[in-house]
Amino acid sequence: MDASPRARKHPTRGTPSQHPTALITGASSGIGEALARRFAQGGHQVVLVARSEDKLRTLAREIGAAHGVKAHVVVADLSLPGAAQQLAAAMKRARRPIDVLVNNAGVLEHGEFIGMPAGRHQQLIDLNVSSLTAMLAHFLPPMVARGGGRVLNVASIASFQPVPSLATYAATKAYVLSLTESLSEELKGTGVTLTAVCPGITATHMLDSARQASAELSRLPAFVVGNAEDVAAEAFAACLRGDVICVPGALNRVANLTSRAAPRWLLRSLAGAVVRRTNRK
Repeated sequence: MDASPRARKHPTRGTPSQHPTALITGASSGIGEALARRFAQGGHQVVLVARSEDKLRTLAREIGAAHGVKAHVVVADLSLPGAAQQLAAAMKRARRPIDVLVNNAGVLEHGEFIGMPAGRHQQLIDLNVSSLTAMLAHFLPPMVARGGGRVLNVASIASFQPVPSLATYAATKAYVLSLTESLSEELKGTGVTLTAVCPGITATHMLDSARQASAELSRLPAFVVGNAEDVAAEAFAACLRGDVICVPGALNRVANLTSRAAPRWLLRSLAGAVVRRTNRK
């Protein structure tokens, strides 16, 4: 949607090898898995990062067999302090420069703010905000030094508006969007581009878990739930083009344009009314 002219002039700048390397966090399932497959299909070697070693190794074998590229597995809990630094150091020791960084690891929690323990709010912030920021802090400088690279940050359609019952989650994703836009301007002319993909509700394991804990989410109509593979395809293309913002899906784009044209007080009121009506059912 929102593109960088410099990125389009140099689509391969800073990518010295025939098979550039994409590092994908949260790669064991959902959008992360779909992105890993899409980057491999596009000729990238992939570094798969998540906590589940068995799922990652299965995915790595499938990717290698299907696309003939190398798929490396790194087991890590990025919510822990120092995890991003350790991951960056491991890539440096392996002499594996990262051409594309995909910050997909994240967590969602649905429910009233005051009904969640303080520790759960902190977990959302630790992974969705602190970990992503640390990944950028460690992986962006080498990209800039090499004169090129790409970053794909997975935000959410919730980045654009207040979402009662997803208050902390929406706030963390608004941070991701704002940071992406700010850094895209800071790094203009360096050969490094940043893209925030803002999917709507998507069929993933994370959504399944949230549905089990929330009667409201279990009543979502099927037509509003997107497909992870479709999200990955649009995000991949936007990342390579150097677009700053990508909102996958026609329905989500229409909803986003409508919401951005409306006053914020109206958005708050409508969102609150919908949640209160849903909670009474």
